[in-house]
Amino acid sequence: MDQKTKAETFGALHKGGDILILPNAWDAASAAVMEDAGAKAVATSSAAVAWAHGYPDGDTLPLEKLLFTVETVARVVNVPVTADIEGGYTDDLGVLADNVKAVIGAGAVGVNLEDGARDPELHARKIAAARQAAESAGVALFINARIDVYLKRLAEGDAAEADTVRRAGLYADAGASGIFVPGAAEDALIGRLTKAIALPVNIMLWPGLSGAASLQALGVRRVSSGGAPFRAAYSRLAKAIAAYLQDGKPEAFANDPDGLGNLNKRFGG
Repeated sequence: MDQKTKAETFGALHKGGDILILPNAWDAASAAVMEDAGAKAVATSSAAVAWAHGYPDGDTLPLEKLLFTVETVARVVNVPVTADIEGGYTDDLGVLADNVKAVIGAGAVGVNLEDGARDPELHARKIAAARQAAESAGVALFINARIDVYLKRLAEGDAAEADTVRRAGLYADAGASGIFVPGAAEDALIGRLTKAIALPVNIMLWPGLSGAASLQALGVRRVSSGGAPFRAAYSRLAKAIAAYLQDGKPEAFANDPDGLGNLNKRFGG
């Protein structure tokens, strides 16, 4: 499947059929495991990629490390890949356009672009610049506009809901393909948001969040794992290392025989 076909496939996953359950990877191995488990697409997690390279989340990861990650993930999976590019690593529209083209060049067919505490009008201009860059590259890039009102507690209650809907309309007009609202977790709120937002709505795993079937019934088109897989994997590693350091026995790293496959074989060795 070539990149243009992957882009079309990825876009179609948001338009009909079952809700897209999207896992977030941080390197080639994690992405391969996710594809082999049945993922229809693979995303990167900005937090997990940053942590894997020893950086904090929040537009601090050097762009070349992001591009390397996207390229290696896209090389080992056959499903569409979407990249979390945080805030685009710049507020300069020309530089942002170059960054988006580079991410597409690395193999991505989608991006998450977050507003954070930025002026929503500026973020709309960034989305428009990203759309223009994608069109010049000839790829129908799925631009998932992330709204951080709930995640960063930029407003509360009715004001938060109204601001989220307002931003969603602004970003849709600028060329976004979907709207990502991390931090929204209550069924009633999610149902109101999906009714008020014209674009496909993406929700992130959150304590108390309903399952995929319930979210689909509420109108959600995509649910993302965020950094949860990274935390789960490294939590298990931390416990195993602690046990190993205590007694040096191999049981600390006992493997599930039906778990991880032969990655050497998976990668062509």
